[in-house]
Amino acid sequence: MTFLMIIELLVVLLALYVGSRYGSLALGAISGIGLAILVFGFGLKPGNPPTDVIYIIIAAVTCAGVMQAAGGMDWLIQVAERLLRKHPDHITFYAPLCTFFLTVLVGTGHVVYTLMPIICDIALKKGIRPERPCGVASIASQVGITCSPIAAAVASFVVISNANGFNVNNLQVIAITIPACLCGLIAAAACSYKRGKDLDKDPEFLKRCADPELNAYMYGETATTLNKKIDKKAKLSVYIFLCAIGVIVLFSLCQILGFDIRPRFATDTLDAAGNPVMKPLAMNIIIQIVMIAAAAFMIIFAKANPKKAVGGAVWQSGMVAVVAIYGIAWLADTFFGNYMPQLQGGLSGIVSRYPWAIAFAFFMVSVLINSQGAVVVAMLPLAYSLGIPGPVLLGVLPSVYGYFFIPNYPSDIATVNFDRSGTTVIGKYLLNHSFMMPGMVSVVTSTIVGYLLTMLIY
Repeated sequence: MTFLMIIELLVVLLALYVGSRYGSLALGAISGIGLAILVFGFGLKPGNPPTDVIYIIIAAVTCAGVMQAAGGMDWLIQVAERLLRKHPDHITFYAPLCTFFLTVLVGTGHVVYTLMPIICDIALKKGIRPERPCGVASIASQVGITCSPIAAAVASFVVISNANGFNVNNLQVIAITIPACLCGLIAAAACSYKRGKDLDKDPEFLKRCADPELNAYMYGETATTLNKKIDKKAKLSVYIFLCAIGVIVLFSLCQILGFDIRPRFATDTLDAAGNPVMKPLAMNIIIQIVMIAAAAFMIIFAKANPKKAVGGAVWQSGMVAVVAIYGIAWLADTFFGNYMPQLQGGLSGIVSRYPWAIAFAFFMVSVLINSQGAVVVAMLPLAYSLGIPGPVLLGVLPSVYGYFFIPNYPSDIATVNFDRSGTTVIGKYLLNHSFMMPGMVSVVTSTIVGYLLTMLIY
């Protein structure tokens, strides 16, 4: 590694660090500054922006955002709340399962903000330390991203893997990640079940209870969505959304079973007889078509308000992810593309002996980048160029979630604020926060299980 290469790598890392400090759109925008320095300052050839992945994210987020505007998200939250209130004694296990499957369904972890105060309220009123379900539930809301067939991380993995000779579809990816991540979450919930002091033995909590104002603040109101009326159009939007996901899964399932129903089109390549080679429509295009069409059906039949969709949390957070992936991936592709021979020479020995070690690189990059999709887009091409087999990369896919390590992600910060008992905390020393233990247990377990599953199947 030359001195110039080290300086340019520091530019990349500094851009990611500064962008993560500002958060939101800044992560992608400040990556643009790093890109400008590499191209105009050091004369590196610019890489390629991840347009295929961005198009999928836009389509999926538009569909989920329109469903939210129609009221469908409120109905899903109500269903989850009914389950949690029916089984309050086991909320440490049920809460993360609810937040996990909500994320799996809609492809983004930002849908849980309405559910998190309910989790806190149920735990507190039942006398369960809220930190126990809240910490692991926040982790679960992000773990679900690598398990959603329409999430950016899964779509990115499929597109990049297919381009590098590992023919896998969305259904095959989540067939590995869902059981692996569920094992990780169950392990994290088990470790959280008796975590910390019980409320009746916690001096800090008892001190808060002794204060009349704090006591009224903690126990005075009941957070709930059950009093919200859900009309038929809201439910219809959910049915349309589920049908869209079902269509995508159907295409993937038929592809796996050997009778591919995807439309085929002629390419510029000719076969031995001089006829154009027919190629099936790529799954990333199918996802875009189905998601955009479903959004249109919701607007027409479920009367979803497009302006309300644009102002919703799901659509806005999705567009932030688009900008982040756009800037980060372009910056990373520019650096890696110009130094691929050096990187291959320096890392090939390690990854050839221990290919699973790439999981550590995925995790460390994710600590800096608050986007699993961006980690996949930035790091997966490098991993394939190093000769790491596709099944290994699929197995360690859960390791792209590491941004819980430094507790600055919106869902973690919001969870701390939602917990009126004060038991869910950031910690005096920053890293001793309520999300560290469940996050590490979940990611480590999920990665190991995922790797073992792929070794058995592939």
